[in-house]
Amino acid sequence: MTSQSKPKVSKKEKRRQEIARQKRKRLLTIWVPLGIVVVGLVGLGYLLFLSLRGPLPIEGIVTFLRQPRGHDNEQTYEGELPPVGGLHSDVWQNCGVYDEPIDAANAVHSLEHGAVWIAYQPDLDGADVATLQDLVGGESHMLLSPYPDLQSPVVLTAWEIQLEVDSVDDTRIPDFIDQYLQGPTTPERGASCANGVGIPIE
Repeated sequence: MTSQSKPKVSKKEKRRQEIARQKRKRLLTIWVPLGIVVVGLVGLGYLLFLSLRGPLPIEGIVTFLRQPRGHDNEQTYEGELPPVGGLHSDVWQNCGVYDEPIDAANAVHSLEHGAVWIAYQPDLDGADVATLQDLVGGESHMLLSPYPDLQSPVVLTAWEIQLEVDSVDDTRIPDFIDQYLQGPTTPERGASCANGVGIPIE
């Protein structure tokens, strides 16, 4: 058996192959980092777009613009929905969890300080109430209380903003809290929601 030797490559061909290899290497050295930079810039641009666009609007939100402000200790509220602003008591409701209805005139003052008030129907299932209590407990600017004659199972209220939901599992609840707790409509952002009136159970 005779072995076949590989054909010899001329020096000229070797030189040509080496030049081609070096050219490919230079192109990779240029284009790979450039591609990484381009991808990074596109990603940063998208993040900037999201930050400038702001949060997406929440479906079902109702806005009540230009609510009057001021103190009126004779102010009372009636109806099937909590007030979203207006004249109110000169003492705010201490934020926290309540298992009895609270005075809406005090709660409105808390809204003015940036609180989110979650009201629920008094006959709401106990497990659902516990879910809401877990959501509110420990937060400095949130109120939770039953609300007589409430027209929806759960209603979330911030100053001039309101959302009605049918279930405590509605994904809009945390979205509402994220956007409106000490949110953009708050007249007195950062004001206290303690040392007012009321003793929350937690």
